[in-house]
Order: sequence, then structure tokens, then C-alpha cells
Amino acid sequence: MKRIISLIAVAGMLMISSCKQDNSPEALRKQLDGYHKQSKEIDIRIKELEKQLADMENGSDKINRVPVVLEEIAPGLFEHYVEAGGSVEAVREAFISPEISGQITAIYVKEGDKVQKGQLLAQLNTQVTRKSIEEVQTSLKLATDLFQRQQRLWDQKIGSEIQYLEAKNNKESLENRLATLNAQLDMARVVSPVSGVVEQVAQKNGELAMPGMSMIHVINLDELFVKADVSEALLPYIRKGDEIVLKFPSYPDFSRKLRVDRIGSNINPGNRTFEVQVKFDNTDGAIKPNMMASLLINDYRNEQALIIPSRLIKEDLKGKYIYIARSNSPDFIAQKVYIQAGRSFLGRTEVTSGLSVGDKIIQDGFNRVSDGVYLSVDSVKTAK
Repeated sequence: MKRIISLIAVAGMLMISSCKQDNSPEALRKQLDGYHKQSKEIDIRIKELEKQLADMENGSDKINRVPVVLEEIAPGLFEHYVEAGGSVEAVREAFISPEISGQITAIYVKEGDKVQKGQLLAQLNTQVTRKSIEEVQTSLKLATDLFQRQQRLWDQKIGSEIQYLEAKNNKESLENRLATLNAQLDMARVVSPVSGVVEQVAQKNGELAMPGMSMIHVINLDELFVKADVSEALLPYIRKGDEIVLKFPSYPDFSRKLRVDRIGSNINPGNRTFEVQVKFDNTDGAIKPNMMASLLINDYRNEQALIIPSRLIKEDLKGKYIYIARSNSPDFIAQKVYIQAGRSFLGRTEVTSGLSVGDKIIQDGFNRVSDGVYLSVDSVKTAK
């Protein structure tokens, strides 16, 4: 009975001391929530103590025990990661347009076709260019014949130097003109600069193709990269070559550890971020460009951390606490222990103070216990 009175007295003291604190609506609501939680715990504890007292008064030595599973605390590796969203892009991708303007006379591929680097994709009309080549070839034949004759005369010291130089210049000008026309003829052939898959054919036969206007889109899926904008607060924690974890919302089971390929040299003044890039092989083609991706960046690591499941942590007005099993030979009794919680990640929290190596935390059944309750231990696990 004395323990019941002491619990109520403690609650009363907390209520009295709170009168000296901030009386704003937000603070009062927070205090009220805390009192509700404490009230529930005190009610549970009162009922348990009343039952134990009744058993003792009735001459029964039977103690009500709560079945639990314990976990013994041991140092382990704790890593904290920060997630940054990004998007996928292809390392080798081309929006292909012709080098000269012209009417399309033939398209040799369709969407979905696999193509090789240098493969002919389309052909432009070359009729005018070919006619010009024929004319220049005819003129060049005559100019070459005249030059050869003038050269023979000049070698015999017959004729003027001016006539020789004019014949030579005319021949060379026509040769240069022919080379230019042949280059234009080659430009009328639209070839792929990369190996990959034809993603889009934007024009049809008979349409006018122009430089700078995309005609065919070819993309290579074998090698991709992810670009993400990362907060400048993480700049001290990431370097080129650091390990990073790549995930995709579309593929929850996909997780790959990669190395940072590039870090941006500039901070974006609009959102205070810098660019991080990672490359990866995509030989099966499962990942597509423009997919949403996330990069997990390690900003904290402790190889000797005391780690507990985050779900075990409760909170009242005094702070965060958990329940551990205290040995009271030959029994175990639940004990409320206040802790300082550090970082949390994936349901695990590092405890910076309040626990020691070898402490046995109540893992299963922690919601059914209160401070001082006798425990029935089913098993003791070792923390991993």
C-alpha cells in the first residue's frame, strides 16, 4: 500500500511543479498528454499491486508474472543514411538530326529496332548534289587536261608562268569543289552515333529534315547514371569514390552499393544543393531513363554502438524510456530506465546513455509491463 501512495504522491508533485512552467495552450496540451500517459501507467501499476496484496492477504504466495522475451545489449555497428532523390539518365543517348536540310527519301529503321554505331538510319534527297557532282567532274576532266598540257609546255620553257598558274588554280578549285559536294552527299546519310535501341522516329518519308530538329532518338540502356541534388549540409560527408546505396521506388527489392562517380563543383543558390552522380551497369535493361531513384548517403557510423529497436522507446514528461529486466534472484522484475536516444534509421535507434553492455531489454511484451512487475522470461536473445 505504501508503494501505491508513493506513486500517487510522485504524480502529485509533478502536477504541482508543472504549475511553475509555461502555461501556453501548446505547453498545457503537452502536459495533459503526459499526465494521461502517466495516469494509465499508474492505474495499471495500482491494479497489479492490489492483486499482489490481495494474494498475500489471502495467504497465497502466487505472483502474477508477465511473459516476455529479453534481448541482451551488446555493442554493434550502427550506420545512419540520408536519402536524396534523383533521376536516371543514359550515358550514351542521341537525338539525331541531319547535318544538312533536305527531303527524307528513306527511313531504314522503326521504333524498337536495335542499331549499331555507324549504321545508316535514313537518307535525304541528293538529286541536286549528284547533278552538281556530275557537272564538276566534267569540268574537272577538262581542267585537268588543260593543266597537264600547260605543265608540259612550262617544263619546256614554253608559254608564260601566268598561264601555267591559272590552269593549276582552276584544276585545284574544281577538285576542292568536288570534295565539298561529296561531303554534302555523305551528310545526306543519317547514321547512328551510338549503339542502342531506336526509341522514337519523329519524321516520315517525304518530310523536310533540318539540322537541329530531332529526327530519330537512339538510346543505349547498357550503362546508366543517376543524378541527385544533395543538401549542402552533407558536403563534409561525401567524396568522389565513397560508397553509396542506390534504390528505386519502382523496384522495392532493388538495392545496389556503388561508388560516387562525380560531385558537382557548384552549389545551387536556389535550393542550396550540389549534384552527385553515380554510374551503374544495366545489362538486363530493367532500369529505364527518367525513372525516379534515391541515393542513401552515409553521414554517421559507429562500430561500437548500443542499438535497440525504435519501437521499444516510450516517452513521458521526464523524457524517453524503455523497460529492462532487473535480476531479483531468482526472479526478474521490470525496471523503467530513462535513456538518451541518438540517431534512428530503419527501425533501429542508437542509445547514447542510460544503458550498459549486458543490460537485458524487454523486447516482446514491453507493452504489457510497468515498473516493478514480475516477469516470466521465455527466452533471452543476443543483440545483432
